[in-house]
Amino acid sequence: MSKTIGNFTFIETSIEGVVIVEPKKYGDNRGYFMETYKESVFKEAGLNYGFIQDNQSKSKKGVLRGLHFQKSYPQAKLVRCIEGEVFDVAVDLRKGSPTYGKWEGVVLSAEKGNQFMIPRGFAHGFVVLSDTATFCYKCDELYHPEDEGGVMWNDPSIGVEWPGVGEILLSEKDKKHPSLKESKVVFDL
Repeated sequence: MSKTIGNFTFIETSIEGVVIVEPKKYGDNRGYFMETYKESVFKEAGLNYGFIQDNQSKSKKGVLRGLHFQKSYPQAKLVRCIEGEVFDVAVDLRKGSPTYGKWEGVVLSAEKGNQFMIPRGFAHGFVVLSDTATFCYKCDELYHPEDEGGVMWNDPSIGVEWPGVGEILLSEKDKKHPSLKESKVVFDL
């Protein structure tokens, strides 16, 4: 189901709270303009988050970042790709959720300008599909490096269907994440 409010279309996914956001682009021969966030519209759509930190990364094709979360300070994230294209994934880690351990994914691209709203209680990751990609996200909690957690990007119990990009490039930290079962991560939300 989708609903359009102002300059945004909000598309529900198979996991409650995970929403694809499509901003309206206004363009002409000079380029384009679009709103990427408007608090009042997001609140009206039921996405009431107090974002307090913005982050940005740039990566080359095949880089996979994830699947990440913070253990004691979970973050809701509004993510988007401002250059290139990524496949973005959210994995439900909420205690008692009917979709615990399930994932939802979407291709985010600078061209489309689409976004992905990921609530607290999810692991998050993405893989770069284009030659390079610049990825941005708003968070409703500060980043706490000592609080990092993660699960294996290719955990068969989760079964994310990552698109083929050739060689997957992982950080040393991401190579060491446990499976979901081994991590025993559950968020009380």
